[in-house]
Amino acid sequence: MTAPVPQQRKGNPARIALICTGVAFSMLGASFAAVPLYDLFCKVTGFGGTPMIGTAGAGKILDRTMAVRFDANVAPGLGWKFEAESPEIKVRVGETQTVFYKMTNRSDRTVTGIATYNVAPEKGAAYFVKIQCFCFTEHTLKPGESFEAPVVFYIDPEIADNRELDGVHAITLSYTYFASKSGQPVAVDKAGPVKGDAGNPKL
Repeated sequence: MTAPVPQQRKGNPARIALICTGVAFSMLGASFAAVPLYDLFCKVTGFGGTPMIGTAGAGKILDRTMAVRFDANVAPGLGWKFEAESPEIKVRVGETQTVFYKMTNRSDRTVTGIATYNVAPEKGAAYFVKIQCFCFTEHTLKPGESFEAPVVFYIDPEIADNRELDGVHAITLSYTYFASKSGQPVAVDKAGPVKGDAGNPKL
């Protein structure tokens, strides 16, 4: 007598749909979580030109000096003028410095902007420590209104222990201001940022 062939159990369609929905939402949640996790990774390691975040000074100052350059850019359509008080300063490694940036709304409307930043060269970002800055904070300016904001920073003395960076004599801190919506930068078009000034104040 031939043994009966076992029949495959039919899955519950509703249960399968529920599982698929759960997997989809899990993947969506993971994608959103990846953004802050990536940002945290960059801040901890200096990856991608992201400066380190500090709460106090270095504690020691070396004789080694480096140039720090300050770059200011404005995304097209924002209508702001944006500049550092000095394009470049010389600093001793480990010495805490403060540099001010000035923003002016040259458009005929109230505008909210937010700044992003990076450090070049990327390998120097892990040693550029910001204690205070205005990046990723929304600022709203009325037509013709201006404000100044400080950047407080130092270059970590541990840079002297990295022999691969002996040839690095300058670091550039670069900011770009974008129009802001819900705390996020908004790109107006595909054109690149304008150096320091958004150009036509009627934009």
